[in-house]
Amino acid sequence: MSLRTRLCAVGLPAVLVVGLVAAEAPAETTAYERILNGTFSSGKSPWWSSGSTPSRVVDGRLCADVPAGTTNVWDSMIAQDNIPLESGQTYTLSFTASATVDTGVRAVLQLGLPPRTTTFNKTINLTSTPQTFTVSGLSKASDLHGQLSFQQGGAAQPFTLCLDDISLTGGVVPPGGGRDFGSPVRVNQYGYETSGPKKASVADPSTEPVPWRLVDSSGAVVRQGRTKVVGDDPGSGDHVHIADFSSYRKTGTGYSLVVGERTSAPFDIAANPYAALRTDALSYFYPARSGIEIEAAHAGEAYARPAGHLGVAPNKGDTDVPCQPGVCDYSLDVRGGWYDAGDHGKYVVNGALAAWQLMDTYERARDRHDRAAVRDGLLNIPEHDNGVPDVLDEARWETEFLLRMQVPEGQPLAGMAHHKIHDAAWTALPTLPHQDSQPRYLHAPSTAATLNLAAAAAQSARVWKPYDKAFAARCLSAARAAWKAALAHPDRYAPDSDEIGGGAYDDTRVTDEFSWAAAELYATTGDRAYLRHIDAELTRTGFSWRDTEGLTDLTIVRLPQRFPGRMVREARERVISVADAFLRDQRSQGYPNPYLPADGTYVWGSNSASANNALVLATAYDLTHRPAYRDAVLETLDYLLGRNALDQSFVTGYGERASHNQHSRWWAHQLNPALPNPPAGSLAGGPNSALQDPVAQQNLVGCKPATCYIDDIFSYSTNEVAVNWNSALAWVATFAAAR
Repeated sequence: MSLRTRLCAVGLPAVLVVGLVAAEAPAETTAYERILNGTFSSGKSPWWSSGSTPSRVVDGRLCADVPAGTTNVWDSMIAQDNIPLESGQTYTLSFTASATVDTGVRAVLQLGLPPRTTTFNKTINLTSTPQTFTVSGLSKASDLHGQLSFQQGGAAQPFTLCLDDISLTGGVVPPGGGRDFGSPVRVNQYGYETSGPKKASVADPSTEPVPWRLVDSSGAVVRQGRTKVVGDDPGSGDHVHIADFSSYRKTGTGYSLVVGERTSAPFDIAANPYAALRTDALSYFYPARSGIEIEAAHAGEAYARPAGHLGVAPNKGDTDVPCQPGVCDYSLDVRGGWYDAGDHGKYVVNGALAAWQLMDTYERARDRHDRAAVRDGLLNIPEHDNGVPDVLDEARWETEFLLRMQVPEGQPLAGMAHHKIHDAAWTALPTLPHQDSQPRYLHAPSTAATLNLAAAAAQSARVWKPYDKAFAARCLSAARAAWKAALAHPDRYAPDSDEIGGGAYDDTRVTDEFSWAAAELYATTGDRAYLRHIDAELTRTGFSWRDTEGLTDLTIVRLPQRFPGRMVREARERVISVADAFLRDQRSQGYPNPYLPADGTYVWGSNSASANNALVLATAYDLTHRPAYRDAVLETLDYLLGRNALDQSFVTGYGERASHNQHSRWWAHQLNPALPNPPAGSLAGGPNSALQDPVAQQNLVGCKPATCYIDDIFSYSTNEVAVNWNSALAWVATFAAAR
């Protein structure tokens, strides 16, 4: 997962103005604080300093070593980004500072991106005695990406600068205020299936049903009725009604639902609306590939780019990557694979789950004779028209990378898998993969990564055997070696501290991975030695890259003929039981989300949890053919496509209010108009109650859990893209599109 990136001090193209809906000034002026962690009680974050100016917290102050000999005042900076500014409002800075030599520094408040409109730029004269200073200025711009900086480049002699008690107040929009929640009539903004459920959620304070009208593109009323009152919805804070127009089955475009004077976003009704989403969600992976030129003929002109990380300057490349110091004394060719999220890292645990979901999409579609989903030529990728289903070709691109991450024979940890490979430090936004100049390192092998490799490679051996026996044999050999290595090293855990330059993906409980890998190996080989390791079970917590228990049961019920009857019966019962719980959770809420965490908080990537839970519901439908399960999957897509508390489609290109500024270093149109938005079919991470990035912390204060989201490129904790999120969306869309 990409993270903790900061705005660079050097020239970036203009950013779009977003947010900051003006409010009337309160009768009594309130001094709204705009700085995060101004007393450094929480360490340095989100403050940053120039590479030439190392900084640290000492006795509750942020102190930085300022070098001599730099040219420009901005060559040495301490700064905080993503400060919301409002045009025409006064901002007042106060702070305490000292320096080890008598010197001047500049206190600057400006936009962090071009045109860098300045609110104030004031020279402050410092001595060795801490002094308190106050600076004010009038903002000339409205933007979420203001930058407060202390600039001290061009010094004649080195010195140490210390700062404390930094406060910036101003503006009339309170933190977390001024948000646009769209229409209170919330619908699937893309389209409903003619024969499926067609419902809208309406935020309305009335305790009695209210009338609704379904209107076609000409404005004619084609259906009408009264809402059903659901009541207070804790996750959103709304009082919700449901308008059900499922009985209307006429196809068409430009429908809208009207409740009183309030009108929904437009939507379509179609016989099979999700065929396009299936293709787009699966097409996400090709332009996310590493180690290959992304060609305009396949991805479109806007997404074409040179190959990344093949050792072509300025890349250091992934063809000969050394380990972090002290981890190993060899290098590996780990080219290929998918860039995990908005960064340039590649992670075995996340990539293996995504590859598994694509391969499981294939196995399900094959067994249910869904020829469209397993078609060669479904996707516009280089491998199309090779006689192999495109979904397998795409999964293979990642699987080949996973195999390259395996520790080679003759090494102390032979057969284990390196946990991840990424840059030494976080790269700036925007940075295209071929422009990344940082050194890259293999990180220590982990048991979790090794078992993920074993599971995905065993599955790959199974699905590829009809198409490429040599590759299938290679996968099975790697899976068996990984399994043997994991048994020999069952407690090599990825630490949560390894998050410089890439996500930690820490995991200190691997009994679930052992069970999943054993299930996949048994399904492929029939070797009964694996059976005694199959003991993890699907629960209401669902599954994720860290918690893979549920994948054991999903594999068993996907391939019941390969497992003992008792094991199949028990797995089937658990899948149906958990699906029933997800169905109850969905029906208990005002917005149709099968994700309802027990503590009421939404996690990083909550949309993927919703999609993964829909996968379980879809599997229950396959087992029982109960229409309620299929309807629940379709309503989950309603949620992801706009029928939620934000009136926000979380899928790029699908809906009038669709996410398009997801966190990415190369799909970064918000920062550089020459770059594209994420491609159509890209799923945003979604609401995250923890507010784990500065943009969220500044702009989502006090948000209800289901509304803790902002479509901003710097909100990596709510608006990131990731391969395992899109693989979940692709699986669900493929299910919904099946005829």
